[in-house]
Amino acid sequence: MSNLRTQGFAFALAAITLFSLQDGISKHLAEGYSPAFVTMVRYWAFGLFTLVLSSRMPGGLRAVARSNVPLVQIARGVLLALQVIVAITCFAVIGLARSQAIFSATPILVMLLSVPLLGERIGWARWAAIAAGLAGVLLILKPSGDFFDAKVLLAVGTSLMFALYVVATRYVGRRDASITSFLYTGVGGAVATSLIGPFFWTPFHGWDWGWMSVVCMTSISSHYCLIRAYDILDASAVQPLTYLSLVYASIIGTTVFGETLSWTIVLGSAVVVAAGVFAVWREHGAARRETTRR
Repeated sequence: MSNLRTQGFAFALAAITLFSLQDGISKHLAEGYSPAFVTMVRYWAFGLFTLVLSSRMPGGLRAVARSNVPLVQIARGVLLALQVIVAITCFAVIGLARSQAIFSATPILVMLLSVPLLGERIGWARWAAIAAGLAGVLLILKPSGDFFDAKVLLAVGTSLMFALYVVATRYVGRRDASITSFLYTGVGGAVATSLIGPFFWTPFHGWDWGWMSVVCMTSISSHYCLIRAYDILDASAVQPLTYLSLVYASIIGTTVFGETLSWTIVLGSAVVVAAGVFAVWREHGAARRETTRR
């Protein structure tokens, strides 16, 4: 069992590392090509991967595609694709490190949205974590300076979009198998981006075809690793590791793209991460107590 958990954490770490590498390359590509175009090509690879994987499941593609909530599945697939487009835009206009610092508030927003949308109840400790996390975001945004800068608010909107996607995923997870949700994520996103991306078609130049190929490969391999991680570990065990993406973004942003990190970004990120980890710990503890009572 110990070796299996170690394997699960290894898959989770690999997924987060690959996602971060993908973000860095996407930022590079977004400086010369439309984020919608880059996302479309990326989703073509991802969508094809989900089709191949689903066809190898018991019952084949038709069985996997059967959903109890198809409209919600389609909506969440489209939402994630749009969120990726906006996120890549943020990397290009705001910076990789600062964007990821704001995105780190997503678990806090998920908790906040789960109350009205999923009917979940949270205690005072998690409300305190939400308040602390939002205070950390304010530090990152520097309200005394550029709080109302449209570019920065774009990153906040991106984080909110992903939080809505996570809440929708939790909702469909109560009704459909995970592989069904995965199929709709890939195919729904590929279809949605194919309706937008061709209008921004630009031939790749030089090494950019190679970089785009790396993005496609990391998109496939990162999702595969994440699936394997969730097959072995609980979501509460994987979630704290996702904050490593902020560390990766800071390293890539400062060393490769010459970004700078102010003390407000560093302090705000630390507050958000601490609040998120605490919230996940409390949620995991509550779930264990509920299981014990049963």
